[in-house]
Amino acid sequence: MITSTSNAQVKELSRLKKKSRARDQEGVFLVEGPRMAEELFGDADWRGRIKKVYLSEGYVQKAGAKLSGLDAVCRVEILSDAVFSHVSDTKTPQGILAIVRRREHCMEEILGRGRSPHVMILDNLQDPGNMGTIFRTAEAAGATGILLSRDCVDVYNPKVIRSTMGAVFRVPFLYVEDLPLAVSSLKEKGLRVYAAHLEGERFYDEADYRGGTAFLIGNEGNGLREEAARCADCRIKIPMEGRAESLNAAVAAALLMYETCRQRRNG
Repeated sequence: MITSTSNAQVKELSRLKKKSRARDQEGVFLVEGPRMAEELFGDADWRGRIKKVYLSEGYVQKAGAKLSGLDAVCRVEILSDAVFSHVSDTKTPQGILAIVRRREHCMEEILGRGRSPHVMILDNLQDPGNMGTIFRTAEAAGATGILLSRDCVDVYNPKVIRSTMGAVFRVPFLYVEDLPLAVSSLKEKGLRVYAAHLEGERFYDEADYRGGTAFLIGNEGNGLREEAARCADCRIKIPMEGRAESLNAAVAAALLMYETCRQRRNG
């Protein structure tokens, strides 16, 4: 059992937790908590990507027989409760943390591999909670994938991973260096691209999303950058009552995704 925060493995865990560059260099991310761990172990592909699992002493005592055979699946290390708290990214550590190798996605996956494409395009989204919520909603509403500008928050940030509630394991995503170029590529493939914009030409529920569709969603505070908005075939808006000027980015994305889901469900 590791009992010192000076241990090399503990230092490496702390580095991976805090630094996106370290995660990028190693091609890994951290998954914390029993629910997320169950998602990993329940999927054969992801189970094979687990490099190592760290358990707190208290979690081992509590879980007992449930951990039988875990070391046959991956390498396991026990940390004292104090050391586990040191490497945990939560206020109330749940006692299990895994280092997982990333899975790289391709554009074919984003486009749904034969399904009618339903793509979310995120421009400079910064809030981990919003990002996680969009992933969860994308899975629930049947979006085929997510494209992200390079300056979006890191999807592999532990806070984002946790807030996806496992959707990050199933929703394909890609970071793109040139967002306008990526949008042009989608249009060439027959997708109609809509920009969620305060100066929309029509309300969001007046457009037809039954064919290949992509939505541009902008930054929480500044909205969609003009160079991104110019790429859209059409700007759409969400009706507002009262004095509200805009909606939370994740809420706006959810409305668009579920409207697409509704239209496709009703044919």
